[in-house]
Amino acid sequence: MTSSSSPSQDTKRLAHAYPEGLRADALMEEDVAWSYEIDGERDGDQFDRSERAALRRVAGLSTELEDVTEVEYRQLRLERVVLVGVWTTGTVQDADNSLAELAALAETAGALVLDGVIQRRDKPDPATYIGSGKAQELRDIVIETGADTVICDGELSPGQLIQLEDVVKVKVIDRTALILDIFAQHAKSREGKAQVALAQMQYMLPRLRGWGQSLSRQMGGGKGGGLATRGPGETKIETDRRRIREKMAKMRREIAEMKTGREIKRQERRRHKVPSVAIAGYTNAGKSSLLNRLTGAGVLVENALFATLDPTVRRAETPSGRLYTLADTVGFVRHLPHHLVEAFRSTMEEVGDADLILHVVDGSHPVPEEQLAAVREVIRDVGATDVPEIVVINKADAADPLVLQRLLRVEKRSIAVSARTGRGIEELIGLIDNELPRPSVEIEALVPYTHGKLVARAHTEGEVISEEHTAEGTLLKVRVHEELAADLAPYVPVPTT
Repeated sequence: MTSSSSPSQDTKRLAHAYPEGLRADALMEEDVAWSYEIDGERDGDQFDRSERAALRRVAGLSTELEDVTEVEYRQLRLERVVLVGVWTTGTVQDADNSLAELAALAETAGALVLDGVIQRRDKPDPATYIGSGKAQELRDIVIETGADTVICDGELSPGQLIQLEDVVKVKVIDRTALILDIFAQHAKSREGKAQVALAQMQYMLPRLRGWGQSLSRQMGGGKGGGLATRGPGETKIETDRRRIREKMAKMRREIAEMKTGREIKRQERRRHKVPSVAIAGYTNAGKSSLLNRLTGAGVLVENALFATLDPTVRRAETPSGRLYTLADTVGFVRHLPHHLVEAFRSTMEEVGDADLILHVVDGSHPVPEEQLAAVREVIRDVGATDVPEIVVINKADAADPLVLQRLLRVEKRSIAVSARTGRGIEELIGLIDNELPRPSVEIEALVPYTHGKLVARAHTEGEVISEEHTAEGTLLKVRVHEELAADLAPYVPVPTT
């Protein structure tokens, strides 16, 4: 065992190892017994005090940025998802189209689709949706791809959701939850946000889960509220359900109040006998683009599903000078969740109260007939089956000519247009003019110049056939509704014999 060096010997070694100017600094170090010759090789490279105190990067710890991108309206890490569907009816192509639409929904919500699988079954498994064996295979796919979410192409029961998550060990959501998430991202108005919130609470109410203390009971409410409580109170999960029901009741009241304002506007339009046209159709079929083309509304246009949720009403004019309103409604999708139909019923009433429906369909879609059927099912739900309908086949510039011919042959009241290029728009405006309900009374009146308001009403509320300015007043030949006809009756010229 070696003995430690004496102070005098240390000083001599430092004088040897350092030049004259660095001796004082070296003597101020905490470990003055350190020797360059003895300890240098053992300790390796040495750093100055400032270098030792500085922050130092560690190689290999930075996150790769390959899966971080800007997704539509926000920046976030993309969820890595695997899609799974159950094919019960129809052809293989139908099942593939349904899963392709689910992939488009997932990408709109901000997810990276890694894989998609379909299982052929007579009906979904009541326990795990796809069966226990296929659930294990799905677990292997999740591990292989590194996915963190599984999306099922259908609405899962609470039991199916829990049991499938237990097998695959990652988050599982269904088609309804995915659509609700997209709606929550895109809702901008106060009414739209309230409707989405109500639909989300309706969906979550039967799917609340709890564990551990979440299932513990509160103390019951005996007389006096002291120690003499009688029986167990409600569990935590029961408390959560009660609070959600209370919030849902409050949300319904708020939506009803907002509905009143919308109804007042409709009544005002009805009072002035202004015809209304509702634009309905599948999501991403080009409804907002068509509204912009017809009225110059400037509504957001995005190549994404459910890009616009809030209804927009704009005024337009027919070639004959008749005023009418155009209302852009929320887009539809196959298997639209019942919660959304109920929550957005006040918005969809624009379709039921319209005088004419422009049913927009994507002509470039592989199977546009499926879109037509899905939209008509929702129109039936809101009670608008008696409203006249014009099928507007949009995106004609990108559609297959054979598909266009087939649709135009099958749909008797249809027209092919392109909202992007303007093809067929003039013909569509003329068709709207012909299909809008016309006033029932044709009358000729000589209106004095002192009653100019009647002439203005004839232009806004009726259809002017001819107009002539004479010395006695304005000679009008118009087609108007009964109320305005009664106001014009005193000015009908008396025929001379």
